[in-house]
Amino acid sequence: MKRETEFDIIIVGAGLVGAAFALAMSGSGLRIALVEKEPPQALPQDDSWDSRIYAISPGNAAFLMRLGVWGGMDHARIDPIYAMQVRGDDECAQLEFDAYEAGAETLGYIVESRQMQAALWQALETQPDIEIFCPAQCKALELTEQVATLRLSGGHVLQAQLMVGADGGNSWVRSQAGIAVDAHEYGQLGVVANFITEQPHRNVARQWFRPDGILAWLPLPGNRMSMVWSTFKAHAQELLALDGVALCEHVARAGGYALGALQLETPPVGCPLSAQIVSATVKHRLALIGDAAHLVHPLAGQGVNLGLRDARCLADVLFGRDKRTDIGDLLLLRRYERARKPDVLAAWVVTDRLQKLFNNDNPWLALLRNQGLGLAGRQNWLKRRLMTQAMI
Repeated sequence: MKRETEFDIIIVGAGLVGAAFALAMSGSGLRIALVEKEPPQALPQDDSWDSRIYAISPGNAAFLMRLGVWGGMDHARIDPIYAMQVRGDDECAQLEFDAYEAGAETLGYIVESRQMQAALWQALETQPDIEIFCPAQCKALELTEQVATLRLSGGHVLQAQLMVGADGGNSWVRSQAGIAVDAHEYGQLGVVANFITEQPHRNVARQWFRPDGILAWLPLPGNRMSMVWSTFKAHAQELLALDGVALCEHVARAGGYALGALQLETPPVGCPLSAQIVSATVKHRLALIGDAAHLVHPLAGQGVNLGLRDARCLADVLFGRDKRTDIGDLLLLRRYERARKPDVLAAWVVTDRLQKLFNNDNPWLALLRNQGLGLAGRQNWLKRRLMTQAMI
């Protein structure tokens, strides 16, 4: 049986970005439908750690605080970043950032994905103007001059003035809307695992640009750290095949034993790495946010931060409109697209160029990249600008 329901906004995808946008629009006087194919992973009953973690910028932490989400997380499982050390593949190539130097309390926060997702859903379920359709499978999307229509398996037909695609890098909404994607496969995997460390990390994030990839150690509460090693598939498969003891020794040695000996806490997992940029993030009655709108290499940890800034920006544009303006109007939505373009393009270009520069055995490029990294480390004005951008 077909069941028709009218809303003002339909959001497809209730991951971190889609859920945050729904909460940001709550209280706007608009009726919101949130469509998700499966509910979030339940928090475990034990004290095990999520292998998927994010470095959340202070600006996005403040955004989540305004949404009432930040306080809903277990803060004993959130760790601030007070400093960051970046090393090239030469001893002279060093770059360091410090929160005190930036005049900030912290450079960011390390948060588990499932902690954020659970807190977002807990907040969503208390909002009377948000209706959640989950589990729900999208079947067809139609965008007309007057309305966006979404058909779900099972008979629901949802209509709204605005459709928002927040359904990830393989976005069904984007595909249905006919928006082209420029995708690039790096031929790499991001190998992630959590470790217990012999020595305290002192809330310092560490990153090494190595010939075999980009290695990051991110501080977790207590003597723990999360590793992300972005490396070519052959090397990634070697890492994934190592037993726990061998992997710990290999990772500790790669980081110069900066935290002493390591003990494996969560087994390694490999995720394919790619980048993509879309031909447009808006159409009449449609806006894309998060990974549906862009994918960048994870070396700067900006993926989820870009997505949350999308959610913030689109909500600001919709709240700031003349209330007589149709929220699906293309001219209105282009304000969002224009506002987000510089941030997204800068992140895409910087991460893509750095990946190519450091995953290259050309000796002249090696000299250039290491000299450039060392020079940046000696330019306080440049470091301040980089820190300011990363903290928004």
